[in-house]
Amino acid sequence: MKKILKHLKPFIGAIFISFVLLFVQAICDLSLPDYMSNIVNVGIQQGGVENAVPEVIRASEFDKLLIFMNDEEKSLVKDSYTLLDKNTLSTEEYDNYVKKYPELANQNLYKLDTKNKEDIKSLNTIMGKPIMMTMILEKQADGSEVEDNLLSEDTSNPMTELLSKIPEGTDIFQVLSSMPEDQLDSMLTKIDEKIGATPEMMITQSATTYIKSEYSTIGINTEKLQSNYILVAGAKMIGIALISMAATVAVGFIAARMAASLGRNLRKDVFTSVVGFSNNEFDHFSTASLITRSTNDIQQIQMLVVMLIRTVFYAPILGAGGILKVLGTKTNMGWIIGVAVLSLLTIVAVLFGLAMPKFKIVQKLVDKVNLVTRESLTGMLVIRAFSTQKYEEKKFDKANKDLTKTNLFVTRVTSIMMPLMMLIMNSISLLIVWVGAHRINDGLLQVGDMMAFIQYTMQIIMSFLMISMVSVILPRAAASVQRIAEVLSTDVSIKDIENPKSFDKSEKGIIEFRNVSFRYPGAEEDVLDNINFIAKPGETTAFIGSTGSGKSTLINLIPRFYDATEGEILVDGVNIKDVSQHDLREKIGYVPQKGILFSGTIESNLKYGDENLSEEGMIKAAKVAQAMEFISSKESGFDTEIAQGGTNVSGGQKQRLSIARALAKNPEIFIFDDSFSALDFKTDATLRKALKAETSGSTMLIVAQRISTIMNAEQIIVLDEGKVVGKGTHSELMKNCEVYKQIALSQLSKEELENE
Repeated sequence: MKKILKHLKPFIGAIFISFVLLFVQAICDLSLPDYMSNIVNVGIQQGGVENAVPEVIRASEFDKLLIFMNDEEKSLVKDSYTLLDKNTLSTEEYDNYVKKYPELANQNLYKLDTKNKEDIKSLNTIMGKPIMMTMILEKQADGSEVEDNLLSEDTSNPMTELLSKIPEGTDIFQVLSSMPEDQLDSMLTKIDEKIGATPEMMITQSATTYIKSEYSTIGINTEKLQSNYILVAGAKMIGIALISMAATVAVGFIAARMAASLGRNLRKDVFTSVVGFSNNEFDHFSTASLITRSTNDIQQIQMLVVMLIRTVFYAPILGAGGILKVLGTKTNMGWIIGVAVLSLLTIVAVLFGLAMPKFKIVQKLVDKVNLVTRESLTGMLVIRAFSTQKYEEKKFDKANKDLTKTNLFVTRVTSIMMPLMMLIMNSISLLIVWVGAHRINDGLLQVGDMMAFIQYTMQIIMSFLMISMVSVILPRAAASVQRIAEVLSTDVSIKDIENPKSFDKSEKGIIEFRNVSFRYPGAEEDVLDNINFIAKPGETTAFIGSTGSGKSTLINLIPRFYDATEGEILVDGVNIKDVSQHDLREKIGYVPQKGILFSGTIESNLKYGDENLSEEGMIKAAKVAQAMEFISSKESGFDTEIAQGGTNVSGGQKQRLSIARALAKNPEIFIFDDSFSALDFKTDATLRKALKAETSGSTMLIVAQRISTIMNAEQIIVLDEGKVVGKGTHSELMKNCEVYKQIALSQLSKEELENE
């Protein structure tokens, strides 16, 4: 896991920028319900008047409001307003104000000075009740019906008693202003107690009706005031939505780019690790599994990174912000959020308790399908030859059904999640509307606040929903992370030492085995035991023996595909463990037992060991390898396309091209691991003769099954069950090595051997 996390270091800056952008997006998204609430509450219900503090008011009305305030409140209100008077204003200022407020031509006005939100909040509390009292008394004086008349219902109320004594047509406000202060205070205290039971929200809404009427009287266009408020709030919402969109797009771009880059780096590192594997590591990972890890598993990690940045980082910010906003609405419906969250957590816990174990199985089943498919495709000729298509179909069908069955279970379980989440969201919405409607009816909540509460609740639920959807990917991605980490953390058994030596330039191609033994990891017995020999330049050293005697294993120790468990292997007098693998393999031209070609052209394959190979050198290597004849027969010659794995050429042609590739490198050491098996006797003999002339200064190691291939070698080493049972020339071994003699007689007659 640490190795995977290290790959995220180059993207710390991008992650930080994404985090900042997600904060911006969350702030924007959380701001929109507030604006929507204000449009409904203020723009529609209150006609664009935000609070019980008029921007401008007639002096006569201002004096009426002061009647219902105490000295401290009067002082604060007077300090917050400026008198617009012809005598105190310049002619230009006065004319401008008259254009804006036509009523100023008839009487003086008071204009609000402060724009401080805290001051306005304090004034709203102070002026709400006086405005309500003034409005009720003015309506009663006009003979209008007053809804919920707080004065007339209670006959013991001193204001009711006063109203009953005042002659019709008398100005009640003039009477109140001329009353003794103690009597007025006593009266107002009792009235305040009665109004105090009214919610502040209702008082503010009633006050806005009065303020709209006052604005109309002053000459302000209240319809324009309302439309302007709605348009401005709407424009702000559009601007915020655009900022949110820009942040969302930017985060999506960064996440996609980061995931793609991470995937590229992981594929590179996985491939680099695999390229550095020795045969020992390849024994632990199947080819199908490595392919799945390099493709499907890394793709799962890429998807996880995108979801982490776009969703997992964003969801907690949105959820926490939504909860804070809900608590700030003062709707007293926070318990509904608790019900929603608890329901969501219960569903997620149950569903993932069922699905989680299956996620870990899916990737192994993908490996199995890939393995069966790869085996079937590569072994198609054998399958057809043995008419086992039905058996292979059943084998694939079983692997396919196992994967399908597991995927279906996981998909079905996770697909239930979305409908359940939608059911919870809709149920919660209904619950909010039900509870909110009662609170609106009681005057404790406004319609806009209820709508905003629904929006915030949906955002909170959506944040949990987003995290839940990530949880669908997380288990599978976690399994993929572990599988990639296994490859990256695999300790390569064959490594270069810190300070490698250099080869002795005075010697070229001398190979010496000193008491070399080898045992496969985990095996109980040695495959090779106490091997000793020296192979010299200009000579051919051949290895022969029965199947399983250790011939291929022995030569695989020279290029360090495996490392000897005991003894030393020296090349040019230096232990091969003391030099770098690159320097060692630069000396070797290797032709494997199974000819391997790469997709491309014949030319690209021949230049694989030396990209600067001249055309003359390429032709010469092809001639020596007896490949020129079939290359010339091709219409495109050296530009002939080679399919993946060399499937469009025969086995013999593949071997000859592999030999030509090794010859083109012009190395000091040639290793032929049974590389002539697909050649006919004539081609084999011609090729060996050409090789002898061309590689006279190189050391040649040949593993062969045919006696005719190696009988002219300067040194033949006979292996039997991992031990050297004979060493010498063909004639010497025929005399003193029974194993070699039996192999020779099993292939050629005595006469043929004597003639040879």
